Amino acid sequence: MSKSISDKVVRNHSDNTPFSEILEKSLSRRAVTRGSLGAAMALMAGFSLSACGGDSDPVTPTEPVTPPVTPPVTPVPELKLGFQSLANSMTDACVVPAGYTAQVLGAWGTPLNSNAAAWDRNGNNSSNDLLNSTGMHHDGMHFFALDGSATEGLLVVNHEYIDEKVLHPNGQTGTGAGQKRPVEEVRKEINAHGVAVMHIRKEGTSWNIVLNSKYNRRFTSATPMRLAGPVGGTDSVKTPFSPNGTQVRGTNNNCGNGTTPWGTYITAEENWASCFVNTGAVTAAQKRVGVSTAKGRYLWETAAGDVTEQNGEFARFNITPGLGWENEVNGFGYLVEIDPYDPSSIATKRTAMGRFAHEGAAYGNPVEGQPLAFYCGDDSRFEYVYRFVSEAVWDPKDATRTDRLNVGAKYLDKGTLYVARFNDDGSGEWVALVPATVGKGGKTLGAEFGSLEAILINTRGAADFVGATPMDRPEWTAVHPTNGDVYLTLTNNTSRNATTGTNAANPRLNNANGHIIRWHDQSGTNAFRWDIFVFGASDLDNADTNRSSLTAVNQLASPDGLSFDSRGIMWIQTDNGLDGGRNNNVAKTTNDQMLAVIPKPMSESTGTGPVINASNQADLRRFFVGPNEAEITGVAYSPDNTSIFLNIQHPVNWPAYDTTDATVVSSTKVRPRSATVVIQRTDGKPIGV
Repeated sequence: MSKSISDKVVRNHSDNTPFSEILEKSLSRRAVTRGSLGAAMALMAGFSLSACGGDSDPVTPTEPVTPPVTPPVTPVPELKLGFQSLANSMTDACVVPAGYTAQVLGAWGTPLNSNAAAWDRNGNNSSNDLLNSTGMHHDGMHFFALDGSATEGLLVVNHEYIDEKVLHPNGQTGTGAGQKRPVEEVRKEINAHGVAVMHIRKEGTSWNIVLNSKYNRRFTSATPMRLAGPVGGTDSVKTPFSPNGTQVRGTNNNCGNGTTPWGTYITAEENWASCFVNTGAVTAAQKRVGVSTAKGRYLWETAAGDVTEQNGEFARFNITPGLGWENEVNGFGYLVEIDPYDPSSIATKRTAMGRFAHEGAAYGNPVEGQPLAFYCGDDSRFEYVYRFVSEAVWDPKDATRTDRLNVGAKYLDKGTLYVARFNDDGSGEWVALVPATVGKGGKTLGAEFGSLEAILINTRGAADFVGATPMDRPEWTAVHPTNGDVYLTLTNNTSRNATTGTNAANPRLNNANGHIIRWHDQSGTNAFRWDIFVFGASDLDNADTNRSSLTAVNQLASPDGLSFDSRGIMWIQTDNGLDGGRNNNVAKTTNDQMLAVIPKPMSESTGTGPVINASNQADLRRFFVGPNEAEITGVAYSPDNTSIFLNIQHPVNWPAYDTTDATVVSSTKVRPRSATVVIQRTDGKPIGV
């Protein structure tokens, strides 16, 4: 999630025990002298990369119990990183290891078809151009091969938000008190959001967009989409646009992503709530997700009433009671499934998977005859981690079906949504968010919220009620391709203080640097074991801050994007950025980056981490450094791992004009463009090794 649109307001005012307090207790349990950080750190330093979650204390499963997707553990392939960790960099260019190249691909405003004019350096492109071009601020993405090819496929890319000053020639207009935004500007902004499907092909050593391909398409904040699952078709989502509640226009603030075993793409709606405004009575669910009470983030609602407005396309962003669009907001905040292979398909919002600030969705390794599990973080301070378990059990034949959205309906529209509770002994449990679950005061969720539909619409409130563990901005999840261990980035939380307290999984007050945790579901129960994988660090000389003993060549802060390639290499991306003016020590020394590590599986040994420590920190290596002020986010791979794709979001003076070389520093001031960067080895071999 970009800092530019992050929700800095703490919206979780529950009294649930925070993750950091749990971890602090866990460390204390293991310290030779209770309360001695030095003893605890000495204990943690003894763990190898194969250490796993703590003691074997039993966890009582919360009903209903559904078997998690846990395949048999298979040996991890013997891998070794084949590059040296990069030094710090603070330039307007990308940096890659020796023997690698970095190419700019599909920068904001690149035409997908002949209906779009070429990108204009002065910001004069129209809303129609943006409807037929790549959007702004690239984020999560995935490469879908065509016929198994490693040199041709569909790159699906999220476009999280806009930079108004750069999108328009001279920034937004009509933003003064009582003014109306120009409809052309608003439509341009709406079209710059969403998702792009790009047909790309490797020609020689370069990747290019196939112009006018039938696969190329855009999903924007105005594209009609289906509402499926328990919320779809209910009174809560009926609007003048969709009187039966089965459709909604648009997907917004698409950050992290996921995929499915049957070949579809999942885009996550994250900080969408503040695009809406309610100047009247705000509901509990609206307050909990952060709907604006004064004005929408982009003031789209002010264009309402224009003579060209169609079916309330702008009015719908004002959900004040009495105006007719009260339910519009309930159609946002979901995971959206897209079939990139079928240009005629309609994107579908899977409401059974919950409604909050989604940050991706990683599925557990499928096992025939067992349900599928999807893991997702809610990216905001003190929010939670969720797991969705399908009602249907996995049939491998579904992986080859061509009616992919029907397969999605089978697995994603019926199931159980759970929220995580972490214990200080390294154990944890998944608590079902269903009407029968008992929460605070012995009251059930059904008695407190009503129907499953109401629980899902206020997922955060339901999680508060059952005592879930508040986390330090849970973002991307990733699942190891062979052993099924699940990893999660906890980006940071500077709002954690003596009043809010700490817990085992979030052990640091004023956690400006973040950390990564992992867990493994225990088969046949709703229990799991967890540990901390690595701590970010801003002060290398401070033992409390630098709990993973990082050095100048792998120091990181604010871990964000996270992904495994098919070989088991884990790639970690950061969103440390300017941090309010390079106040963070990491931001003062290097730009945002991507690192690589080859983790071993969790074992049955005790401990809650960190797995990365003084004995093995050199195994974590910096592979890439981005240009000034840019976030590094989104990662995808060609099937043979010879090309890796990542995204550069909100750079300040990049990429240089008239070149596709991402490592070039411009000699002049440019209009910055978010873009994908393709990294390859000059010898054509797989990256990273």
